[in-house]
Amino acid sequence: MKIKIKLVRSVIGSLPKQLAPVRALGLRKIGSSSEQEANPAILGMVKAVSHLVTVEEIK
Repeated sequence: MKIKIKLVRSVIGSLPKQLAPVRALGLRKIGSSSEQEANPAILGMVKAVSHLVTVEEIK
């Protein structure tokens, strides 16, 4: 299963432990998105920055 992750809030002022997962997910600017395979590592990164991103399932 794949998920689409979109950055909807700025990372300015975020802690380094929140900035690193955003960059690792391939997100750079507000509005940027990436498609990732939904595995435990990706889901953990999404959970760490859930207040900055939106997630939707791709069928």
